[in-house]
Amino acid sequence: MKHVDLFNDFLKDTVNLNSTRVEQLETSTSAIENFIKDSDWEPEIDSWMAQGSWAHKTIIKPTDKGEFDADLIVFVHPVEGWDADKYIDRLYSVFSANGVYTDKVRRWSHCVTITYENDKKIDIAPCIVNRGGYQRLEVCNRTTKAFERSEPRQFTEWLVRQNSYSGSNSFRKVTRLLKYLRDIKTTFTCPSVLLTTLLGYRIYTSDQGTGAFVDTPSALKTIVARLDDYLQLNAQKPSVTNPYLSSENFADAWSDTQYSNFRTVIHRYRGWIDDAYNESARYESIAKWRRVFGDQFAEEVVIEEARSISKAAWEAFNGGVSTAALMARDAAVDLVTLVKNIGSRALPSGFNILPHMRRPRWKHASQQLTVQIKAALYRSKGYDNLGPAQSMQVLRPGNWLHFTSTTSAGFPFGKADYEVQWRVTNTDIAAARANALRGEFYESDDGNGRWEQLKYRGVHLVEAFVIVRRTHELVGVSSPFHVVIE
Repeated sequence: MKHVDLFNDFLKDTVNLNSTRVEQLETSTSAIENFIKDSDWEPEIDSWMAQGSWAHKTIIKPTDKGEFDADLIVFVHPVEGWDADKYIDRLYSVFSANGVYTDKVRRWSHCVTITYENDKKIDIAPCIVNRGGYQRLEVCNRTTKAFERSEPRQFTEWLVRQNSYSGSNSFRKVTRLLKYLRDIKTTFTCPSVLLTTLLGYRIYTSDQGTGAFVDTPSALKTIVARLDDYLQLNAQKPSVTNPYLSSENFADAWSDTQYSNFRTVIHRYRGWIDDAYNESARYESIAKWRRVFGDQFAEEVVIEEARSISKAAWEAFNGGVSTAALMARDAAVDLVTLVKNIGSRALPSGFNILPHMRRPRWKHASQQLTVQIKAALYRSKGYDNLGPAQSMQVLRPGNWLHFTSTTSAGFPFGKADYEVQWRVTNTDIAAARANALRGEFYESDDGNGRWEQLKYRGVHLVEAFVIVRRTHELVGVSSPFHVVIE
């Protein structure tokens, strides 16, 4: 499923840089421009231009809560006798001598950076106009003392045009999503200008008005598929050039190892994206999109789905069968109440695949084993065994359950050969209020068993996942054991 509304909310609330910070960026850059204009920096200023993610409108909120980066180009006329390093060194000296900027300024190979702690970094890069009487633009490399050709204006115009072909700002939205994916997962390395260029090349004039870009998830699926196809055709690192300056190869920022990893990871993410897009079950689709983008995708929806599971069950059940007469209309009716009256029939559709449940990360083995769960009830952890417990049995809070995983014949899985991971998922209002909906995987406590205390009113799930230690393949998954706590 596409979940267009969820993508819109995710971009607005999590990915996009909020408008307040954009306005503050514009205020800061205006102050920098005025400062440089009024300073004794020698070059004659021709014009200013926003560059990079800021100019391309692909800037995102920092995932580490730190500073975001913005690029500002100052076009200047050449100063006779100056080498490339002098433009940056003199600009650095001007900022260093000012009390407002002295603790904020640093210099690099191509720019001077002003850092506003926990907010933003603004890179100011001098670009020389028509040095030596030639029609050209050149940035300054302080390290090599060399002038390097550049075409920032035409490059930005190209990206704006590519975005117009995609429609509804789809190119920009997809670029932001993939930059967020890069930053939140940290599974691949790709500088923003390189990533943006790679994606820009995947859009064509014929894409205008097509269904491939009708909404954000469709555009994401289309662009990532095209990117993966391109990467799979190039086992070795290709050139990724500025379309208006063939000598500017953005792929030089990659090592061969980084490119190979990028190629592998994008192929994996393409499979995940296709899987989530094509999944028809709502809960399962949301969970698969969360596998791609992490827990902040559809976070509020997921929590609400889990906390309101009783409401969903009651709405599906209310008035359906005569058992409703067993319940006083003025009593609080929740899923536990329904289970006590009609058993497992009370569980709503999709209960066993709730979206806040972490999906397994292991590759499935070709042959699967049957996995069963047995549970024993204890008054306290490890003491005073009260006997076996059954799935869907109504239990009182405060006690403990010890779960063990066995084969179909009742034998435990050998610890030397198998690892058992337990997915423990809580539901309903009490667990949500305690911020304890969980849904994660947990290691076994002892041997291949797991201890859990009975805490929150509701119907919860415990599942055993059996993994071969040697191959790390998933060879068996139990049916959910439903823990009902009154």
